[in-house]
Amino acid sequence: MSNKVIILSFVALTFACLAFAYEPKPLQDFCVADPNTSVKVNGLVCKDPMKVQADDFFFSGLHLMGNTSNPVGSRVTTVFATQLPGLNTLGISMVRIDYAPWGQNPPHTHPRATEILTVLEGTLEVGFVTSNPDNRFITKVLKRGDVFVFPVGLVHFQRNLGNGYAVAIAALSSQNPGAITIANAVFGANPPIPGDILAKAFQVDKSVVDQLQSKF
Repeated sequence: MSNKVIILSFVALTFACLAFAYEPKPLQDFCVADPNTSVKVNGLVCKDPMKVQADDFFFSGLHLMGNTSNPVGSRVTTVFATQLPGLNTLGISMVRIDYAPWGQNPPHTHPRATEILTVLEGTLEVGFVTSNPDNRFITKVLKRGDVFVFPVGLVHFQRNLGNGYAVAIAALSSQNPGAITIANAVFGANPPIPGDILAKAFQVDKSVVDQLQSKF
């Protein structure tokens, strides 16, 4: 019995280590990104600590409204390590999202981050879809001050339900969370995914796929 407990404990510890393997904990106080180096690593190379300044940990601009004059009616302003070098290795980032009346941040995923969103202005319909095989659609209407979490990797969206502009701030559990917009990835891949593959996947005629691909 004791051997089984030891084995189960070892397995649990192994999976716990894997769960925290997205971005390792920093091994120093900070690692300010150095954009001038040509060295490629999993992240960004550290700037000489003796050359670090307060501005390396500072970003200004989230008070500015994003331009939402685009087909989906939203604009995401990012604060990642590329915009705020002091975020490098710290495993966090944030965005501001502006929504035109009835605009949306279309279905997408963040492959490397969980997202927690707070509504600053307006009313948003938000939702995400669970993984296979259930594919449950979980949705909620949010108002000013409301908070909602999108689990890592799951397809999610936000839509402005009002006739005025809406604004949200979101934090993400990665310095570079990534974004895969579903429609762009499926119908706007470069080079294109063969139409017959998409036609079979979506159970539609290839002419429908051709029409959708032409829009991207």
